[in-house]
Amino acid sequence: MNKYFLELTVANSLSARKRARQGERNRMANASKRSFVRTSIKKVINSIESGDKAAAEAAYKAAVPAIDSSVSQGIMHRNKAARHKSRLNTHIRAMA
Repeated sequence: MNKYFLELTVANSLSARKRARQGERNRMANASKRSFVRTSIKKVINSIESGDKAAAEAAYKAAVPAIDSSVSQGIMHRNKAARHKSRLNTHIRAMA
């Protein structure tokens, strides 16, 4: 957490300062989880673009649990997750 964060908040009461600390901690954790999901999706896209179907399928199988866990943790909406999985799978199946 940023050590100067508390100096930048406008929270005056003790409970408001605590909520600000919790919010910042949660924001950083969510950003890390979101980054992991985006990286796993990019790995699938890169392997699709390179034309390696086996690598694309392996990357897809690794990305699906990451996407699903982001839904259960509230990082991503379930429809967005389904859309990502569907489009990636369609691209993989289109590879001959």
